[in-house]
Amino acid sequence: MAKELDDLLKQTSEWLRGVGPVSEIVMSSRLRLARNFDKLPFATRSTKVSQAEVLRIAKEGILQAPSMGTPLIFEMAELDEVDRLFLVERHLISREHASRPDHRAVAIGKGEVISIMINEEDHLRVQVMQSGLNLHEAWTLIDTLDDELSEAVPFAYSTDWGYLTCCLTNTGTGLRASVMVHLPALVITKQINKVLHAITKLGLTARGLYGEGTEASGNFFQISNQVSLGRTEEELVENIERILKQVIGHEQSAREGLLAHNRVQLEDRIWRAYGILRHAQTMSSNETLDLLSALRLGVDLGIMTNGSAPGRTPLDRSTVNELLIFSQPAHLQKVEGAKLSAQERDTKRAALIRQRLGVRD
Repeated sequence: MAKELDDLLKQTSEWLRGVGPVSEIVMSSRLRLARNFDKLPFATRSTKVSQAEVLRIAKEGILQAPSMGTPLIFEMAELDEVDRLFLVERHLISREHASRPDHRAVAIGKGEVISIMINEEDHLRVQVMQSGLNLHEAWTLIDTLDDELSEAVPFAYSTDWGYLTCCLTNTGTGLRASVMVHLPALVITKQINKVLHAITKLGLTARGLYGEGTEASGNFFQISNQVSLGRTEEELVENIERILKQVIGHEQSAREGLLAHNRVQLEDRIWRAYGILRHAQTMSSNETLDLLSALRLGVDLGIMTNGSAPGRTPLDRSTVNELLIFSQPAHLQKVEGAKLSAQERDTKRAALIRQRLGVRD
């Protein structure tokens, strides 16, 4: 199992591929379905025995779903803390799922496009991720998988309320649609609070890079629907995409304004970030996110030259995206093959970034 987990280090997570529609602003699109098994206690009333039964049934059902292919299945109790955090950083499980490992597991499909958490807040949390603004393709995939799983295992369903879930906000379709966006220009121009306030009025919510319970950092935001009851899945997807296009438009306008009226200051911010990343000897996670955010903006706006200067590694969006995840605490420790203190991680993080940016120590 350890080798299978380590093999994930060798591939790029779907949400970091840097392709797809509007990928200069939208990093990923994610759809998640909450499902519970019929005639088994929900999480709020579960026992160790019922959780073990859910785990057994879920694993059998997942292996019968053609969309999953030959999935990797990891039981949380068999992984150490670093390995569980590693899966959180790759957006394959939630922090809550990692914090209470007993009778919990995750099934991961090819390319990390599909992942299924078992015994999280609901019996199943089925997730599909696509790079860029790609909610409709994600919906096609998750709809097919949902049909396959429901044939293998009956889900708790009410003709009046739809799919029954632990949290009332998920009742109905059980669908949560979310889009991870990079909005540095709105932050720089101090328009971000106005935009986030507006989407809240429209029934959406904004969270940090790792979803619920995390604050926005590095100008990255996860925007998702708050309630699923009373709307079809297609309506939920259409609604969030419609609102997201407005957010994207505001970010594009802010970027154009910065280029037109504050280009020198913008370039200074970007090149200063690049200079620090190339030469810093120690660096925290939060500082790294902020600096990589500026670097990503520079790449997306064409400000960063593509390796024209001697000794400079060509920069593209996928390189910056890769640094975003490999600079995270668990990834650093997986690469190093050892547990590291916070100070050691800060040193290794700076060294890793220097090496990826072509600096010879």
